[in-house]
Amino acid sequence: MQYEAIVIGVSSGGMNVLKIISSSLPLHFNIPIIIVQHLSAHSDSHWIKLLNEKSHLNVTEADEKEKIKKGNIYIAPPNYHLLIEKDKTFSLTIDERVNFARPSIDVLFESAAEAYTNKLIGIVLTGSNSDGSKGIKRIKDCGGLVIIQDPETAESEYMPKSAIATIVPDYILPLEDIIELLIQLDQQER
Repeated sequence: MQYEAIVIGVSSGGMNVLKIISSSLPLHFNIPIIIVQHLSAHSDSHWIKLLNEKSHLNVTEADEKEKIKKGNIYIAPPNYHLLIEKDKTFSLTIDERVNFARPSIDVLFESAAEAYTNKLIGIVLTGSNSDGSKGIKRIKDCGGLVIIQDPETAESEYMPKSAIATIVPDYILPLEDIIELLIQLDQQER
C-alpha cells in the first residue's frame, strides 16, 4: 500500500506531541503530514516557527490553493477550516464552527478521505472534545489506515476515547510507537 498523506487531529496537550513528532521524523520522510491543532482564533504563527526549527522537515502553515508536497508538515491556520480538494490542494473556509472549533479536525479528515480514499493515514491524538470522531470514521469507511493515541498515554484522553468509541482503529498506540510506525510505513513506500 502506498500512502499519499497523513492527517493528524490534536487539541489539548497538542503542542507537546507536535514538538515530539516534528523533531522525531527523519530528514527523508516523504509522506506529507497535514495537521489540525485547535488554537485560539488570534493565535500567531510563532509556534510553527518553533516546530520548524526543531524539525528535519519543512513545517509551514497551509495556504489557499497550495499543492500538497512530500517532505512537508502543514498546519491549519487559526480561525479557518482546512480542506483538501480532489486535486490535492488546500482550500480554506470560514464556515461555521464544527464541534466548537475552527479549524475542525472532522472537516479536514472528511475532505482528506474523499481526496485520498485508501491512500490516507488518519491519526487522532490528545484532546478534550469529540472533534475527529466523525472524520476518522469517514477515513476508515474510505479504506484509509486509522491510528489512535492510546488514551492512557494522552495528556487529555477524551478525544482518543471518543474516536475509539466510534470505530475500531487499525492501531491504538502510545505516541512513540505511532512515530515508529509512521517511519516504517514511509520506508515501505520506497
